[in-house]
Amino acid sequence: MPEQIVVAAKPREGKLNKNAARRVRVRGMIPGVIYGAQQESIAVELDPKQIIRILQSESGHNTIFDVSIDSSGAKQSGAAHAVTKAMVVDWQYEPIKGALMHIDLKRIAMDKAIRVKVPVQFIGIAIGVKNQGGILDQVLREVEIECLPADIPSSITVDATNLALGDSVRVGDLEHGGKLKFLTDESATVAHIVSIKEEVVAVAEVAAVAGETPAEPEVAKKGKQETADAAGADAKPAKK
Repeated sequence: MPEQIVVAAKPREGKLNKNAARRVRVRGMIPGVIYGAQQESIAVELDPKQIIRILQSESGHNTIFDVSIDSSGAKQSGAAHAVTKAMVVDWQYEPIKGALMHIDLKRIAMDKAIRVKVPVQFIGIAIGVKNQGGILDQVLREVEIECLPADIPSSITVDATNLALGDSVRVGDLEHGGKLKFLTDESATVAHIVSIKEEVVAVAEVAAVAGETPAEPEVAKKGKQETADAAGADAKPAKK
């Protein structure tokens, strides 16, 4: 059984504005909030290194961990060190430097089912790829499930070895051991083996639906633009 992760948090006091959040970051911490389980929301500050370690782990934001809230000296009521199960539900990065800016945590009741999205990973080389000149086109990268927190998988793995050209894998085909309920439509295609020619045609059809036109050489584009500009310059305003 993996070691339980404990994240230390400290309540934030005073005005919860941008200046206050900036001061939290100057101290090397990040502002956040923890809510859910029909309890009061608490604004907290946390160590970003702990949160980044969780987000980069195998289970990522679906990781269930303990949050130890140190309320000693704080005005908020409750035990000095309240511990609650939680998971990351939202996070924000600074767009330029990529530093973690804010985190939202949700309290988790281990005896109640929750909804999460988990990635689908394919392993092995399909027969249709190895021997028949096809490619594995993965349509869905993740699926939504419902299960108890302790049963959340880090990913759902599919062995693609026996997939031939034209074969497909649907959500209902995914193995889950009976502990998961799929919320994504079970008839939805997760992946299929298609020929390269079919893939090229599919991309062209998508572009046509979107109203796009095939790319032209840059010289041609430039020539058209210059012609349009010249025509615009010579055109006289229309009389009303």
